[in-house]
Amino acid sequence: MQMFLAGAWRDTAQRMEIRNPFHGDVVDTVPCAAPDHITQAVAGLEEGARHMRQMPAYERSLLLRRTAQLVRDHAEDLARTITAEEGKVLSESRTEVARSAETLEVSAEEARRVVGEMVPLDAAPGGAGKLGFTVRVPCGIVAAITPFNFPLNLVCHKVGPALAAGNAVLVKPASTTPLSALKLIELLLEAGMPPAAVACVTGPGDTLGTAICHEARIRKISFTGSAEVGERICREAGLKRVTLELGGNGPVIILDDADLDAAAQAIAVGGYANAGQVCISAQRILASAAVANDFLDALKPRVAALTTGDPFSADTKMGPLVREAEAHRVGEWVNEAIAAGCHLVLGGQREGAVYQPTILDRVDPRLRISREELFGPAVAVTRCETVDEALRLANDSRYGLAAGIFTQNVERALRFVREVDAGNLHINWTTQWRVDLMPYGGLKHSGLGKEGPKYAIREMTEEKMVVIHGKH
Repeated sequence: MQMFLAGAWRDTAQRMEIRNPFHGDVVDTVPCAAPDHITQAVAGLEEGARHMRQMPAYERSLLLRRTAQLVRDHAEDLARTITAEEGKVLSESRTEVARSAETLEVSAEEARRVVGEMVPLDAAPGGAGKLGFTVRVPCGIVAAITPFNFPLNLVCHKVGPALAAGNAVLVKPASTTPLSALKLIELLLEAGMPPAAVACVTGPGDTLGTAICHEARIRKISFTGSAEVGERICREAGLKRVTLELGGNGPVIILDDADLDAAAQAIAVGGYANAGQVCISAQRILASAAVANDFLDALKPRVAALTTGDPFSADTKMGPLVREAEAHRVGEWVNEAIAAGCHLVLGGQREGAVYQPTILDRVDPRLRISREELFGPAVAVTRCETVDEALRLANDSRYGLAAGIFTQNVERALRFVREVDAGNLHINWTTQWRVDLMPYGGLKHSGLGKEGPKYAIREMTEEKMVVIHGKH
């Protein structure tokens, strides 16, 4: 495939191979862009930003709605592309495509609701006879830097709101999974989006990301990825608006009054979907010591049933990680925990890029597998003696993206809501649950700002205050 910038599909002399993480086969090749391609892309997007700013909201909404329908029309091709380049099982890829269409549909709806508010100026001394209101205007050019783990839907979560708000948008997809983003550009153009309004540049994240940060004509950066890269963007971007959706190490509290079967069933999904490569994956299980053994008895057979293998096979429940190196890293973290005295309940083996679904018990919360973001198919069970200890450990992290609790006690649930520092809180579910219209974002090192089309549009527009002065 080629990349798209300055209104045209373009190639480069140097190309990158996109490989299937399970077989290692080359799926396709894409251009390997250089920083000057970012400059060229932005030059083209300047005209696109002017065009989108003048386009009526009704037309922007129609274009996004058409794109959503085209995504549905091409659903199977898009799903197979996701599985080929990223490795998630085909059923999960089909779900991602459906969610992507929904994200674009909601963006189309929100395009019609970009509104300001009235400001009661007569509530201030000297404000009598004056009318005040705000208007929201597009930022101009939005840069969308997207990750590998949801290579279509997380692109839609940035592109949809950016265009809905009247911006032009530059997409820099993950270098391992650019094909889904490029196919989305094709569908946007087929839907009638002005070619100058969109660009997608493929290549290495470090050099292209730096070029994006240093490009003065880009007003807004929306990034999803690691906390370390997010901090670098903040340092280098200067006076730009920045939204950061960063990492997590999702704590799930299981109290002594929990429905253990429900908890086990939910964690067997929330800890292992997409091979654990989800920023809100259930990672740290903080279980009451009184019920920990019973909980593990309920969890183990459910996780053991997660068959691994070729993600295109209907029999496979969990596919490979995106790279063999990532599976090797997960193994290092697990082995480090075992060497420190943790009990391996299940899993712990690797074959190529596939790491078997793993359960660790009696995990010291000071270990790396509990402190950092694993981004792999393992859960770490730490036993807690009291509710206070469980809440304290849930907060004992630099991350604050999502947290969950299982309890039948309303007071305990409300205490969890008040005291746990996370942007997404789930009662009687794991950390891994999201619908695409909700406000989504983290606290602490898990990020800045919110996604979800309505909330992303706020991040991708700027506010003007208007005062109409009457006669004195």
